[in-house]
Amino acid sequence: MANTTSANGSGSSSSSGGGDPMTGLAHSEAHYFNSYNHHGIHEEMLKDEVRTKSYRDAIYNNRHIFKDKVVLDVGCGTSILSMFAIKAGAKHVIGVDMSTIIVKAKEIVAANGMADQITLLQGKMEEVTLPFQEVDIIISEWRGISCCTRDGKGLIFPDKATIFMAGIEDGEYKDEKIGFWDNVYGFDYTPLKRTALTEPLVDTVDLKAVVTDPCAVLTLDLYTVTIADLAFSLPFNLSIRRTDYIHALIAWFDIEFSACHKPVRFSTGPHTRYTHWKQTVFYLADVLTVEAGESVQGVLSCRPSQANRRDLDIGIDYRTETGDVHRKAEGHCEYKMS
Repeated sequence: MANTTSANGSGSSSSSGGGDPMTGLAHSEAHYFNSYNHHGIHEEMLKDEVRTKSYRDAIYNNRHIFKDKVVLDVGCGTSILSMFAIKAGAKHVIGVDMSTIIVKAKEIVAANGMADQITLLQGKMEEVTLPFQEVDIIISEWRGISCCTRDGKGLIFPDKATIFMAGIEDGEYKDEKIGFWDNVYGFDYTPLKRTALTEPLVDTVDLKAVVTDPCAVLTLDLYTVTIADLAFSLPFNLSIRRTDYIHALIAWFDIEFSACHKPVRFSTGPHTRYTHWKQTVFYLADVLTVEAGESVQGVLSCRPSQANRRDLDIGIDYRTETGDVHRKAEGHCEYKMS
């Protein structure tokens, strides 16, 4: 059973929440939570069939696990996962969300006749008072439950996430996004060009643009992961599929519900159906010229930002492994992701 009095989720923060509300940290957290107040983001998530049906199938296919259990839905949003759990036989679900969408979620739960079985609470996970001291199962999107307190007996849905990387050819869009700042109506805007290079782009990548084989960098097991594990520096090795240019590296994750009788898996990569997560594009300062059979090697570093633990400071070291000295390249890029 998971001790929910200290469980942290997608609406959580390790800070006490004190201090001047006008500080950058307070503004950044407010922006994060306020983004989930809007109808549009929930519509996008619900219409993401890969995401929503995978969660539904993981729950419905394992009704024997959910039967008569108390479930915690962290970052519950419109409560779709909470209602899946009740349909699967859960005794009671507690949904927690910081955003004002919780008001509509209560109306949705009532409209579906589940108001007596689902308790919805607005607030940060570590600050709300739960009606049950312990829960049997925690469900959430994986990024929100990576720092849950566990005692080894409760279940987490999903429980594994693997981060992948690949290299892409994207010269036209890179020039449109980054090269634009070289000449703006006759003026030199290169200071903004440097800023643009530090901001990863979340977008859908065409599979035809992928130049390398994918490389698994890190697998997170949510039963054992700690806060310390979320700061890492790990190597990657990208094998080149075809002779081409590499303008950017991309990252995505695969999700697995493995700790159940009928496992469910899905990917957010460019090789699969669209998900609202899309892929994350890291443009390089250099353009790498590569040939089939060569490789790009390097290190991916990631750590929570000191300014705001919800933001990430990401570093990528890279070098081309080629026999042609004229095409050798190496470099280091740093990015900030909110």
